[in-house]
Amino acid sequence: MRVSFVAELMKMAAEDSNVVLLTGDLGFGVFEPFQKQFPRQFYNVGIAEQAMIGIAAGLALGGKIVFVYSIGNFPTLRCLEQIRNDLCYHKLNVTIVSQGGGFSYGGLGMSHHATEDLSIMRALPGVTIIAPSNGHDTAKAVRALSQQEGVGYLRLEKDKSQQHPVEFQIGQAQLHKSEGDVALFAIGGIVGEAFAAAEILSGRGVKVQLLEIHTLKPLDRTKILSVASKVKAIVTIEENTIYGGLYGAVAETLVANNVAIRVVALGLQDCYSSIVGGQEYLRKHYRIDASAIVQEVDRLVLEKSTGDV
Repeated sequence: MRVSFVAELMKMAAEDSNVVLLTGDLGFGVFEPFQKQFPRQFYNVGIAEQAMIGIAAGLALGGKIVFVYSIGNFPTLRCLEQIRNDLCYHKLNVTIVSQGGGFSYGGLGMSHHATEDLSIMRALPGVTIIAPSNGHDTAKAVRALSQQEGVGYLRLEKDKSQQHPVEFQIGQAQLHKSEGDVALFAIGGIVGEAFAAAEILSGRGVKVQLLEIHTLKPLDRTKILSVASKVKAIVTIEENTIYGGLYGAVAETLVANNVAIRVVALGLQDCYSSIVGGQEYLRKHYRIDASAIVQEVDRLVLEKSTGDV
């Protein structure tokens, strides 16, 4: 996804000299072409993320279209106060790009596990939050975020996810599969696990609906309610805490519209990811991989057949 981000940003920088990129001393190996071609539109502020947000605010107030980049929790949790006060309060055109969402940097331990960022950023008024699952949507999101007012948050992962390109628009969820009594709602790179689970289930003769909610805010409540009206149960899947993230957003929508339906939340529970391992290992450990999704659907289908759902 990072390659798609940089490629699209270079196109935009060539079109408009107001497009600028700030990095917190990261992105080596991919940012060099941008820096070489647009030296006046590139700033490496060093390992000083809070200062980076302040600089971004000043540039945006001066009319620049600003993208700030760092990994995992560094451009969000580390400088939350600066994002809230300097960017969000003034509705500045700054997009915060976090590379390494979820367990992408699983081997580096809990400090690099970005498993609360979606929830925390969602709590800030006016922030557009996008977590694409593939490079195609990443490029579309970069351009779309640059063209709207206010702060954007773009959560990227290492580009291991499958490509399922359909028309991308901010705030419009993508319904990839539309048959079955159980619906999978997923966000970010974990969408690939949802697709894998759907294939396994299909091989057993079990069909599921699959809704990719790449935009957590503004949320596509219309499509969520539409799918909910056609199924018996929903499984939300996120590489994030279930508190305040996708599960929270979906549950709030259902409750606010008096929709009574079974919802199962797959994501990090009320705990820190205190173990170290690769992304696939951690997904399996915390039960958000394809196998765990299949198990939950099997259980829901069994409950449905016995009338317990």
